[in-house]
Amino acid sequence: MPSHVALIDYGAGNLQSVANALRAAGAEQVKVSGDPEVVRVAERIVLPGVGSFAHCIKALRAIPGMVSVMEERVLDGGAPFLGICVGMQLLATRGVEHGVHKGLNWIAGEVLPIEVTDPAIKVPHMGWNDVAPMRHHDGAELIERGEAYFLHSYHFVADEGRDIAAISDHGGAITAAIARDNILGVQFHPEKSQRYGIELLEAWLNWKP
Repeated sequence: MPSHVALIDYGAGNLQSVANALRAAGAEQVKVSGDPEVVRVAERIVLPGVGSFAHCIKALRAIPGMVSVMEERVLDGGAPFLGICVGMQLLATRGVEHGVHKGLNWIAGEVLPIEVTDPAIKVPHMGWNDVAPMRHHDGAELIERGEAYFLHSYHFVADEGRDIAAISDHGGAITAAIARDNILGVQFHPEKSQRYGIELLEAWLNWKP
């Protein structure tokens, strides 16, 4: 499995915890870097994300050449990619947190506020919750049924329900994971999800899409 992973540092991620989890899952080398050239030569690419959609997409685009190198390696080159939390949300067409902002538009959809009608359901969606894989979708073979740790107030609404690899329930179904081709995104935090999260990262490190 030995994998050389680029963990993108754009000032908006829980970097050390994610790096430690990737190493625990078996990654041979994890380079935490904001240098597009490190991303260009990596075997696998991880985009973390903590904070708002607006802040994260602005910070990512503020690094000269980073988005174009990501597109070159992931969309054109087929490098396995993992987006975590807001890093997954940035794959959408747009997000509406703190204004309307264009996302990377790798997977069609919008990032919208979690809406609940039951006052017993709290926002943000925080803590442990079930993850239920959608077996007929690409990438769902990476997602096992179990419990993972979530922390978010906005969620990914995929166009026509496409590319949803797993769901959770928080006052209604919410997207827990999206996948297409060589791209996987998870709304939960693998690095905070104990054994379940490490096993997901192990599966991703072995994934040959």
